Amino acid sequence: MNSLAKICASGAVAAVLLAPTGKPGQKAQDTEAKPAPNPAQIELLEASYRFETNGDSRKEVHVRVKINNELGVQQFARLKFDYNRASQTLEIPLARVTHPRGGTAEILPSAITDNVNPAVADYPAYQDLREKSVRILGLGPGDLLEYRVITTTTHPPLAPDFWLEHTFDRTGVVTEEHFALDLPSGPKVRTKFTTRPTDAAFPKGSSRAVYKWTRKNPEGKEVEPPSENTPDLQVSTFASWEALSQKLEKLQDTGFSTHIYADADALDSAPRKVDSSEFLYDLVAKRIKTVDLPLDFSTSIVRGPQQILASGYGTPEEKARLLGVLLTQRSARSELAVYGESREIEGYLPSPGLLTGVLLEVVEGERRYFVTPGLEVAPFEMVPSAIRGKQALGVGGKSATAKGSPFIFIPEELPFASSQNVDLEAAIDVSGRLTAKVKYQMRGDNELALRVAFYQTPKEKWKGVAQLLALSDGFRGEVTNVSASDPLDTKDPFSVEYEVAQPKFVNWEKKPVRIPAILPLLGLPDPPAAGSGADIKLGTPLDVSLHSTLQLPAGVVARVPTGTSVARDYAEFSSAYSTQGDIVSASRRIRFLMPKLPADRAMDYNAFLHSVQNDQAQEFVLERGQTPTRSALAQHAP
Repeated sequence: MNSLAKICASGAVAAVLLAPTGKPGQKAQDTEAKPAPNPAQIELLEASYRFETNGDSRKEVHVRVKINNELGVQQFARLKFDYNRASQTLEIPLARVTHPRGGTAEILPSAITDNVNPAVADYPAYQDLREKSVRILGLGPGDLLEYRVITTTTHPPLAPDFWLEHTFDRTGVVTEEHFALDLPSGPKVRTKFTTRPTDAAFPKGSSRAVYKWTRKNPEGKEVEPPSENTPDLQVSTFASWEALSQKLEKLQDTGFSTHIYADADALDSAPRKVDSSEFLYDLVAKRIKTVDLPLDFSTSIVRGPQQILASGYGTPEEKARLLGVLLTQRSARSELAVYGESREIEGYLPSPGLLTGVLLEVVEGERRYFVTPGLEVAPFEMVPSAIRGKQALGVGGKSATAKGSPFIFIPEELPFASSQNVDLEAAIDVSGRLTAKVKYQMRGDNELALRVAFYQTPKEKWKGVAQLLALSDGFRGEVTNVSASDPLDTKDPFSVEYEVAQPKFVNWEKKPVRIPAILPLLGLPDPPAAGSGADIKLGTPLDVSLHSTLQLPAGVVARVPTGTSVARDYAEFSSAYSTQGDIVSASRRIRFLMPKLPADRAMDYNAFLHSVQNDQAQEFVLERGQTPTRSALAQHAP
């Protein structure tokens, strides 16, 4: 999954249709089974960095890894290392395999290849992005693989400034880790160590400082990190976040000529809508192909808006800059906003390494909104849930809102109401086979996740996406006849339809026959652990409506459960069940009205949660005057 897809697939906490199957809050049974070993165990990981005052650097990594099984063989059969040849060189002076019964095999230079990074193979502007790979022949379980990689960087884009973040492994995959940091000393070089160095040296006669860390985990157990998204060590030469913002602005080539507007018009044959920002957004988002490269200011390839437009492709950062230029004809003010994994970055040392994604802040008159043109299928003004509520850095230090601070807060709210509607037409025949036609229509976070999934999947493989969707909703059986609306048609809700068939859904020989409502299971967030004091996160306000009709075989009658209705200020739930002749109807609706609840309302939320769970646990009882004969069953067998 690429980086943009990951952002979208995170979804809201209150995601319903993409929630795991099973009852909400259900936990796996405890087991005494000994955990399986890692496919490969890194026995030794050594890394050292040396920075110079002019911003040049040298990184050396030495790894010794024990291959435990065939999965480990697959993981390490080919080593891949990315670099930018415009400012970096990458060497692999050591690569060898030691076999458990003795004997060592050195990897020959002919096993090393250097090619354009596959991610940019079709995009000439990024041909300096390379991938050097080593094919490890003859690798097998029990082998010990050892390799060394040296990356030298000269004249990087933001020189003479440099930065670094490092987090030690706590997954148990690394048995012993050594880390060394060699820095020029002086007031410009700022350090912040959450994990104290094992050793620190300041050689006489040298204006340098050397720090070393050693961590051992011989039992290979997972260790809890000290705090979420906090690096163990940070290094930065930027005096402030404002200084970093201004330097990033200088890195961008914003020069353009006014004929770029006419060039943009030529991309679209539709009638020009000069007064429409949404038209310009759609133009850049959908007509300029996104090259989904990670945001990396250490190896930036700078292109101007004219070049981006003429090439027909760009990175998410480039597309955001291009849209900002095009919006100037609307007299709109805009600014790039870059964000990181942490919801707030202000408390860290200013560093480009903490910035992982980009969007565009736009102000038109009194109206302020954000757009993500790099995400081709995102509706206008929609920001993925993983980004909303975060603090971002405005590039240039002059936010579009002119508030004087380089930091921008990305709103939590969506520009439209979120909804999910599911309609099913199902039938059970005398053999007990269930067939159903399922139709989804949605707006909001899960809509975006499905748009991305269908957009990035070839149409001939849509069945696999629908199969996963069906499984997530508790529908077993084979999925067929899958269709979906155009993922790029973002003005209307996204819709998906499929048919599913499950043989032997009902065993008519059992009396009475009990079945659940033929509806997706609603997934509600579990309350936080007692005494944690944490808020109960319900996610983006959302309206979910589920409805199904089930046709029964002739002569079968159904007894339906009683519906439920429970309302709170933060959520409402209702259900209704009825039968008329051989048709059974079921509907459920849940509305999340608030994004979160304070911890002191946990008892009330638990009561609401149990009401929903109890309703979903109710069953329909099917009865008939006579069990179908074996010959009748055989006639209807698939």
